[in-house]
Amino acid sequence: MRLEVSGVCYTYGKEQVLDGVSFEAKENSIVSILGANGAGKTTLLKCLCNILRPSSGSITLDGQEMLALKGEALARRVGFVPQRVPVSAMTVFDAVLLGRKPHVKLAVTKKDLEIVSEILEAMGLTPLALRHLHQISGGEFQKVHIARALAQEPQILILDEPSNNLDMANQHKSLHLVEAIARQRGMCTIMTMHDVNLALHYSDLFLFLAKGKVLAFGGKEIITEGLMREVYGVESEIIDHKGVPFVVPKHSSKYHLQSHAHPHDVHDHLPF
Repeated sequence: MRLEVSGVCYTYGKEQVLDGVSFEAKENSIVSILGANGAGKTTLLKCLCNILRPSSGSITLDGQEMLALKGEALARRVGFVPQRVPVSAMTVFDAVLLGRKPHVKLAVTKKDLEIVSEILEAMGLTPLALRHLHQISGGEFQKVHIARALAQEPQILILDEPSNNLDMANQHKSLHLVEAIARQRGMCTIMTMHDVNLALHYSDLFLFLAKGKVLAFGGKEIITEGLMREVYGVESEIIDHKGVPFVVPKHSSKYHLQSHAHPHDVHDHLPF
């Protein structure tokens, strides 16, 4: 499986949101898309999912134009987890079972039910299977929709900020499970991330965007202090932690308390 994104542009009104974005990804790889707010990360994901149509450029999967895929044909190839999903009255089990819809012909089969049960177990959601979605926490709700996308058994799994609404323990648990299942099934996983260090822990490749343009794409070797400065406007130090780069922000007068910012607000502006 080979995903090729070539020269993708997207314009909203007069605003150029994506400007010539190009990168490649293969099966059994995890790509994190990073950048400051407004860089075009979510727009790029929506173009990959055929939710938005690029104004120019191409997106191909094994040489087939993704924009030509519709409905179930697209859903069998691409699983998408958006940042926000409306809450419905269905149960957790039924919500995950929806992921089997592209594969169901006349009726749900024993295999479909087994796949859903296995994913619920892997995601730690089995105890909540008969609970309704409005009865579970935001973090649990997020995990349900990751499980639904996994139930599609797609070639490409696309997640928009999958660690949203999760505490630190559940961030790592959920991303570890996504990584394990994606590796096991040979899927290509593409996700937007706010936390650089979380992305470094679970990804193979990194695509940094700024104002809709690609600043850098590659493996962990591209993570430099200069890149962090260019992307996020902060000074940092890159240290090695068990073979994985770790970004540590340095003190900057930009975040002095005389700016009237609450100390906790400072961390919210740092992508680490």
